Amino acid sequence: MAVEQLKQGRPAVGTMVRIVDNPACAWIVKHAGLEFYMYDMEHGTFSVETLSKALTVARGAGVDGFVRVPELSKAFVSGVLDAGATGVMVPMLETVEQARKLAEWAKFAPVGKRGLGTLGAHTNYGGLGGTPQEFMERANRETLTIAQIETGTGVENVEAIAATDGIDALLIGPNDLAISLGVSGDLLGDTVNAAIEKVVAAVRNNGKVFGLHAPDALLERWIPKGCNLIMSGLDLAVLTNGLKAIAEKYKK
Repeated sequence: MAVEQLKQGRPAVGTMVRIVDNPACAWIVKHAGLEFYMYDMEHGTFSVETLSKALTVARGAGVDGFVRVPELSKAFVSGVLDAGATGVMVPMLETVEQARKLAEWAKFAPVGKRGLGTLGAHTNYGGLGGTPQEFMERANRETLTIAQIETGTGVENVEAIAATDGIDALLIGPNDLAISLGVSGDLLGDTVNAAIEKVVAAVRNNGKVFGLHAPDALLERWIPKGCNLIMSGLDLAVLTNGLKAIAEKYKK
């Protein structure tokens, strides 16, 4: 699965889901050959209750279900993990203090302070499968904590963020990063390129995972430079493009 691949230094490919809340999405993602998908609570309308059903199916299908929460809070970070997510991403993370909070709420002791529930989606409803210590160690290994770097302030503090114990990956959101840097829409220009270079250096210095959710041109530039957490597309765009193709083919 994606988390194991990424922590072994191997790439994992997935997509973002914003409007499709059918739990069967996990099986579609799996049969398509992807390793993960990320539910978007920041720009989507998903609730934790809705995601609990989808994430439970994802676990059964053998696909990693990640969640981008709308904000940094214990209720969201710990909540989506207890609901079955194997990865959690916080948008616009900018400081080492925020990084520490993310790690604290996403990881069990001794890395963090996540509360331990013995039965739930995160335990596949079957109990811990060992001692609490064994479960917490295993869960910490199998959970991906992702700091989304998408502001100039985040880039300025990226070395300290990447050095934070319990942060596994840094993923760049290029659209908001370009806006923050005053070059809206110029994702391939020198300003954004220099910012990404700084993030890549911090990732390498601290042995973390480098990720991007970006258009093809940007992914093709950075995959050879170590981008392993590869996120392309969005369910809304996939549906729109598919329907447009039908219209273009038959409405002549």
